[in-house]
Amino acid sequence: MASFKLLVVCILAFWCLCSFTNATKVSHDGRAITIDGQRRIIISGSIHYPRSTSAMWPDLIKKAKAGGVDAIETYVFWNAHEPLPREYDFSGNLDLIRFLKTIQDEGLYAVLRIGPYVCAEWNYGGLPVWLHNIPGIELRTANTLFMNEMQTFTTKIVNMVKGENLFAAQGGPIILAQIENEYGNVISSYGDAGKSYINWCANMANSLDIGVPWIMCQEDDAPESMINTCNGWYCDAFTPNNPNSPKMWTENWTGWFKNWGGLDPKRTAEDVAFAVAKFFQKGGTFQNYYMYHGGTNFGRTAGGPYITTSYDYDAPLDEYGNLNQPKYGHLKELHDVLHSMEKILTYGIITDVDFGNSVTGTIYSTTEGQSCFFVNSNPTADAEVVYKGRMYNIPAWSASILSDCKNEVYNTAKVNTQTWMMEKHVNEAENEPAELKWAWRPEIIDDSVLRGDGRTSAKKLIDQKVAEDVSDYLWYMTNLFLDKNDPIWCDDMSLRVNATGQVLHAYVNGEYIGTESARYGVFHYVFEKKIKLNPGPNKITLLSATIGFQNYGPKFDAVQNGIPGPVVIVGNKGDETIVKDLSTRKWYYKVGLPGFDQKFYAAATNSSEWQVDHLPISRRMTWYKTTFKAPLGDEPVSLDLEGMGKGFAWVNGNNIGRYWPSFIAQETGCSTGCDYRGQYDNSKCASNCGKPTQKWYHVPRSFLVDDENELVLFEEYGGNPLAVNFQTMRVGKVCGNAYENKTMEISCDGRPISSIRFASFGDVQGSCGSFTKGSCQEETDVLSIVEKACVGKETCSIEANEAVFGSTSCSNDGFTKRLVAEAVC
Repeated sequence: MASFKLLVVCILAFWCLCSFTNATKVSHDGRAITIDGQRRIIISGSIHYPRSTSAMWPDLIKKAKAGGVDAIETYVFWNAHEPLPREYDFSGNLDLIRFLKTIQDEGLYAVLRIGPYVCAEWNYGGLPVWLHNIPGIELRTANTLFMNEMQTFTTKIVNMVKGENLFAAQGGPIILAQIENEYGNVISSYGDAGKSYINWCANMANSLDIGVPWIMCQEDDAPESMINTCNGWYCDAFTPNNPNSPKMWTENWTGWFKNWGGLDPKRTAEDVAFAVAKFFQKGGTFQNYYMYHGGTNFGRTAGGPYITTSYDYDAPLDEYGNLNQPKYGHLKELHDVLHSMEKILTYGIITDVDFGNSVTGTIYSTTEGQSCFFVNSNPTADAEVVYKGRMYNIPAWSASILSDCKNEVYNTAKVNTQTWMMEKHVNEAENEPAELKWAWRPEIIDDSVLRGDGRTSAKKLIDQKVAEDVSDYLWYMTNLFLDKNDPIWCDDMSLRVNATGQVLHAYVNGEYIGTESARYGVFHYVFEKKIKLNPGPNKITLLSATIGFQNYGPKFDAVQNGIPGPVVIVGNKGDETIVKDLSTRKWYYKVGLPGFDQKFYAAATNSSEWQVDHLPISRRMTWYKTTFKAPLGDEPVSLDLEGMGKGFAWVNGNNIGRYWPSFIAQETGCSTGCDYRGQYDNSKCASNCGKPTQKWYHVPRSFLVDDENELVLFEEYGGNPLAVNFQTMRVGKVCGNAYENKTMEISCDGRPISSIRFASFGDVQGSCGSFTKGSCQEETDVLSIVEKACVGKETCSIEANEAVFGSTSCSNDGFTKRLVAEAVC
């Protein structure tokens, strides 16, 4: 028996030894994150696993690695994993462990931002709405009820990850973890309890013993055991609160999110690169792009309220997973340069130089050599920098990197990467009819609802969060008895409802009387319509529809949702106005719509109940269904829903998100051009004025089957499904660009280059799609040279120099020459 026990002990010891043979020691000092004792430059990119599909993960992560990314960062989404207390879901695109292992398989590090509050334009900031309904709870403060729930979930995540040996100390990819999120932005609203809470967060996190450092972003008062980090457009001026913490940037916003009614925000490749270069110039060593792939807010995950289904974020990988060129390629070149300088940037002696007029220099020196950053932060004036007898031209709002302090290897304003212009093609499926054939059925707004019968009641108007977010929809119903002797009785009566940030549909005595909604950033509005009431009993029925609960702000959980009231009847008798307040009457409540409860969106629903004749157009509360063949090939698929009003769309039972193409973007605020120079914010370089906020909706290929597919739409407002169609997305036009003595590359992403529309070498003017030759003219037929090198090929490369194209008419005039070509795929 003793020998058997000894054998078991030996086996366990051998297993433990094997499990930790590849253990990685992750620590930090005041300069950098250290991995196995070596300071590292780490370029990270955010990819949120629920905003894509598990089938997409390997390709996204491979592309991130090819783009020079060392680590993938993700939040952990508490409300997605625990939608109801102790009912967990880690399936499908919520399979966190599979996502982390996919990162590991690609040889990348992972940064796990557990939060579990995440903000992220995610519904309720990632917190489960059921927390709101625990008596006595206060969220994100020193409240025992909240802290117990937070600790339970955080511990569950840590134990799951530990169980799979995914922390670096176990040989896994996770080198950093985050507790809480951007709490410093709101801590003052919580007073002493906020400080107590953030200290508790640190102690709780450290007690979990994960073997890698913990970070807190946007937390200037972070406890000493935490690394506080920066989020923002620019973080070069950020300094950690602890001299032993490295300078880290956890969110470099590559673009911005989009809201219903808002414009399409864009951030140029030049400005993102400029921000990164300045950050590393000023001693930064860890930088994460938020987002590297933004993805899609499937189902009801979008927060806000009023955040769109698309979460493209103008990221280096677009919503569909395509390369967003030139941003992807321009940043890849920067990453390669920074990685080549890793040793000198993390160990070198730093010397700063002020050249005046917002132009600075930083020299990193070791015994092995020097590297230089020359940065021109002037938004309008180019600069000439003289260093060690050499002169360098630094364009306005740009940074030049000289890896040897002699030769410029990269400038943030000089993009030597092709631009891809994406285009959509109508569904090219085999034997697919030209038009989709639709069936339909009405939503069942049953008589019991319109009669005011509900499952629960209260003598008050309730916050919609009481329904625990199992549906967008909550019915508010009350009964009102009036006789003609009532003081309010008159011929001029109206219903007035005060609501908060949601959509409202109103019915009186079973008759629809109107709809009202707010816009992004407006959390209160008033609905008022003329009504006719009957002498005797009357039924007031209000349907509130959420567009995601608020996800950000101090005490955001206290913001009321739905119909907080008051709800009143207004009677106008000549000069006299009489108001009857219904807010404290007995209200009845019912959650959801029958069509959702009966899963009309599922393929297994009874087809005999769907009608094929007399297809209604512009009909409220209507379900539509059709079948279609999957588009040929493997290009990303998009669903065009222009013409529809507002609702949800499902493909083969998969909810692709809320649609709302009838919500037209604001008419003003668009940019006529997009100058990268000068401070960026999300209103700069905006587009899409006066057009549908979002008409295209991503349908992942993994949602489709080879045979017949089913599309189901629930139309809340009323729309026309006859214009709905599927299209595929591909590269349609490519513009190659290379400054003199660089290489121009053109690639059609696996398809041949069919023609060259424009080519020039010199001081070319304009941008992709509208190039013109400048005053500096080449003396050779550049177009013929580029056509010969590129047409018929999938990829071509050409050196941009006079050896290939000959001299130009201004070769000695100091012009910055470049080679430009526009190709059709």
